[in-house]
Amino acid sequence: MSKKTTNKKLCPSAQFFYEPTLQALDMLGGSGSTQEIYKKILTITNLSQDVIDEMHSFTMTEVEYRLMWARTDLKNFGAVENSKQGVWHLTPKGAKLLKSGEIDWRVIKKVVSKSKTNSGGKAVEGDNSNNEKDWRERTSEILQNLNPYAFEKLAQRLLRECGFSNVEVTKKSGDGGIDGTGKLRINGIFSFNVAFQCKRYKGQVGSPQIRDFRGSLGTNIEKGVLITTGAFTREAKEEASSEGKRLIDLMDGEELINKLAEYGIGLKEIKSYEVDEDFFNTLNEL
Repeated sequence: MSKKTTNKKLCPSAQFFYEPTLQALDMLGGSGSTQEIYKKILTITNLSQDVIDEMHSFTMTEVEYRLMWARTDLKNFGAVENSKQGVWHLTPKGAKLLKSGEIDWRVIKKVVSKSKTNSGGKAVEGDNSNNEKDWRERTSEILQNLNPYAFEKLAQRLLRECGFSNVEVTKKSGDGGIDGTGKLRINGIFSFNVAFQCKRYKGQVGSPQIRDFRGSLGTNIEKGVLITTGAFTREAKEEASSEGKRLIDLMDGEELINKLAEYGIGLKEIKSYEVDEDFFNTLNEL
């Protein structure tokens, strides 16, 4: 009988990223966005390029997936917290834990498991006991199957919600890689002419695509935005932010879904309630 083979992931477990996550936040001054934490962790851990490029799904790398779980566990442990704007910060407990140098993943997992049991399965980021994974995967699938023009129209709506004005889709081929243009005004004073490109990728967008897009930008365009349903390679991210070149802002599949949820574009939030049985039990004891 032949042995069953399994595709073992190259990426370390979520527990591996507990300490680097706390270190990253500390190095960032105590708080940081998901992307800032990700970049800092790559520096701290010195992961190989093969590990960094390993995909978990169409929209997320395996490293990003494990980091999501690490943040979730640390949040449930009380070491970090996050705002609605997606900014994470160290709590006093997290800062004390990092300073002690005694970060035992077994202790954290034990506390987290107990917390999930007592919470009655309350939904949190990365918790497979809820339907977040299902709706994210379904949304990703729908985005992948939109026709090119429909996806560009979706990007147009999203950019408008993000504060862009005069957003137009080119509606033509041979446009040099530009799918649309718009104007972004900051604080009612500064304005930028922006061009955007949409890529319905199931894998990763590489640095050549960034260079091609940058090369298509006319002299009247101050900034470019590249939106994809997939992910970006490390080289693509470095190319997009290269000094001395026109900066390209990137929005990957995960951030795209997050923004659609934030602005309620095609996604409706369903609220529920957790029953505090201890509260009702105390009434009987009065």
